[in-house]
Amino acid sequence: MEQLEITAPPQAVGRLDAWLATQCEQLSRSALQNLIEQGSVTRDGLPVNKKEKVSPGAKYLIQLPEPQPIEAIPQDIPLSIVYEDRDLIVVNKPKGMVVHPAPGNPDGTLVNALLYHCAGELSGIGGAIRPGIVHRIDKDTSGLLVVAKNDAAHQSLSAQMKVHSIHRVYHAVVYGNLKEDEGFVKTCLGRDPRDRKKMAVVPESTTGARYAYTGWKVLERFGNFTYIACRLKTGRTHQIRVHMASIGHPLAGDAVYGPRNCIKSLGGQCLHAKELGFMHPATEEWMQFESPLPPYFTEFLNRLRKEQRA
Repeated sequence: MEQLEITAPPQAVGRLDAWLATQCEQLSRSALQNLIEQGSVTRDGLPVNKKEKVSPGAKYLIQLPEPQPIEAIPQDIPLSIVYEDRDLIVVNKPKGMVVHPAPGNPDGTLVNALLYHCAGELSGIGGAIRPGIVHRIDKDTSGLLVVAKNDAAHQSLSAQMKVHSIHRVYHAVVYGNLKEDEGFVKTCLGRDPRDRKKMAVVPESTTGARYAYTGWKVLERFGNFTYIACRLKTGRTHQIRVHMASIGHPLAGDAVYGPRNCIKSLGGQCLHAKELGFMHPATEEWMQFESPLPPYFTEFLNRLRKEQRA
């Protein structure tokens, strides 16, 4: 069984479970609370209480549970296929679908559907849980993804991702009225030290901080909301959501980075991966695809237009 040993620095303060959550990227606060209740977290060999305060200078030992195996199995789930050949497949992922299996989402994912459709012919670089997956989009983000069918295609597409040569444009609706017609956000992103499930703008010196760039352009204004296009140079976790929230314009419907009274009828952030372009791994031909806005997005835009005319 794997163990983590963490020594609290002299300046450490706060409730123990909350402080430990900031130190353990792989464990959420609720997971740590469960481990504490099970007696799997000790200080000087004695079990701790989740409500106690962190003790500066103390050494804490966390017994990590054995990981539960997750197996991606083929499932006959409908796919919206935009393009397909022997090397790759471009799909239009619906809102609400998780990209690959993970704890809490063992099946019903895009990977399960791809394994069935492609009869298992997917790149093995991503491992058993993420075969063929070159890049991901959030569960509640809809739109275009390219998936590799073989390792050569995967390596080529990953290399293009690394040098930021893949064309990716997302459409979104954000709160507020952006002052300029276009602009960009350039920061480092990393785990939020107060909530490890979230990402945040962090100093460059922060452990795990990664450079991120989002360019944005206004498409339509509604006073209290703005319809924008975002062009990515990088593809960090929750990048657009965190970047727009960091400048005071979170995405409509975003329950994580938006206001507490988020628009629940949207079922998550109003964000769609609309354009995707890349050099074909085998032919070296430039390929570019565009996905129409899904109904949830167009219905929200029509509602905003109607309210503006009223």
